[in-house]
Amino acid sequence: MDSHEVLREVFKKTSAKQIAADLGLSLSLIYKWAEPPSDDAGSGANNPLDRVGQLIRATRDPRIAQWVAEQTGGFFIKNPAGLSHTGQLIPLTNDIVQEFADMLATIASSAADNTITAEEAKKIRARWEELKSVTESFVRACESGNFDAVHRAAAAAKPADRA
Repeated sequence: MDSHEVLREVFKKTSAKQIAADLGLSLSLIYKWAEPPSDDAGSGANNPLDRVGQLIRATRDPRIAQWVAEQTGGFFIKNPAGLSHTGQLIPLTNDIVQEFADMLATIASSAADNTITAEEAKKIRARWEELKSVTESFVRACESGNFDAVHRAAAAAKPADRA
């Protein structure tokens, strides 16, 4: 969905007039954000979503997306570009288990003195983000059928049963 389409949907549930007042902007500018950009035969204005996207692409820094997600009480997980594998699923599942163990070790180490400092909380968050990323990579590969070919190749390599 394009940014102007997202805003058009948002404006169906949130008053554009109220948004304009809250942001100190003209109502016409708010409505222009929900139109296609002028280079797509529309008269829309470069909206804040486009600008955030440009900023992320310019910096290549996912902390911007993380900050935006946190504003709504969520979190950002980068979609994996792809999962390369050797054809064996066990090592991939072991990676997830190891990441989980690493996260638990970080939590245990941080909580050993019955308190967790701000720095320890950052370390826990970093381990958690890594675990989510590794797990998301695996789940996406499963959903895309990436492991079907592995399963078929393994079945084809088995010698035929002889009666």
